[in-house]
Amino acid sequence: MNILHTFIEMTLPYLISILEIIGIIVVFWSGIYGFFQYFQNTFLKKHHDLQTNLARGLAMGLEFKMAAEILRTVLIQSLDELYMLGAVILLRALLSILIHFELKDSKKKEPSEKDGSES
Repeated sequence: MNILHTFIEMTLPYLISILEIIGIIVVFWSGIYGFFQYFQNTFLKKHHDLQTNLARGLAMGLEFKMAAEILRTVLIQSLDELYMLGAVILLRALLSILIHFELKDSKKKEPSEKDGSES
């Protein structure tokens, strides 16, 4: 049992860092791609669903960051660390919920906008 605990304590920080980096890359790429779509919409008169695409990318990035925070709970050694981690998880979960709410709201608006433009 002690060998397993030592193995987890040695490998888990690397796994957490990998998930954090993946989350950062996804959010960064979503921002760059969102800016590219914004540029196309503004100057080339394209019609990309910028808000939905950006929200999906941000939500996916937050999911990776949440996975890292959940794994981090295994390494908690004090009550102060637990409070801090709980606050971070709560904030990220709230952001994720808000983004998912925004995605659902934009999906509800799509059919009505299409119906309105066809009339």
